[in-house]
This record gives sequence, C-alpha cells and structure tokens, in this order.
Amino acid sequence: MLYVFGTLIILASIILGLIILIQNPKGGGLSSSFGGIGNQLMGVKQTTDVLEKGTWLFAGIVAVLCLTSAIFIPKSSSSASDKYYEAPATSPATKQTTVPLPQPTPQQTNPQPSK
Repeated sequence: MLYVFGTLIILASIILGLIILIQNPKGGGLSSSFGGIGNQLMGVKQTTDVLEKGTWLFAGIVAVLCLTSAIFIPKSSSSASDKYYEAPATSPATKQTTVPLPQPTPQQTNPQPSK
C-alpha cells in the first residue's frame, strides 16, 4: 500500500512542479506564451485563475497523501536499532526446576565385546 501512496505522491508532485513552472512570476503566465491564443480561448484572467487553483489543488493532494500514507506504515517493525531502545522486561524470572536423569543400571549397559 505504501508503494501506491509513494507513486501517487511522486506523480502529484511532478504535476505540481509543472504547473508552477508554467506560471510566469510577473503575472503573464501561460497566456503570454501562446501569443494571444489564451486570450481567445479562456481570457488572461481565466488562465491565471486556473493555474493558481491547480497549484493549490495539487499542493493539497500532496499534503493529504503524505498524511494519509503515515497511517499505513507498519508499527511492528523490529530492527536491530529498535532493540536498544526497548525497556527491559519487568516481570520476574521464573525458576525452572530440573529433573535428574535416571542413572543407567548395570543391566542396561552393553559393554563392547573385546576381540
């Protein structure tokens, strides 16, 4: 699931970057690049409004995806560095009882035949 969120975040970030690069910092934006074609289709004011709304939309999408992806990060990952930060166990150690092994009787032992 994290791969899906990662892919969507990267895709939305690329689109956001392209929208920002299309905008002209002096206010001309996309409409000045096409030499009046933008004026005939949408008008100058409409072009900058669309690009500004697109910037805010994709910035919001990236933010929501980043915050939502944190929910799907597994919490039970145990790595070597996590073991150093774990609290020591506070439960008392249980006493294990040992049972003596039965001793073999002389009848159970099989001596090796001598040759």
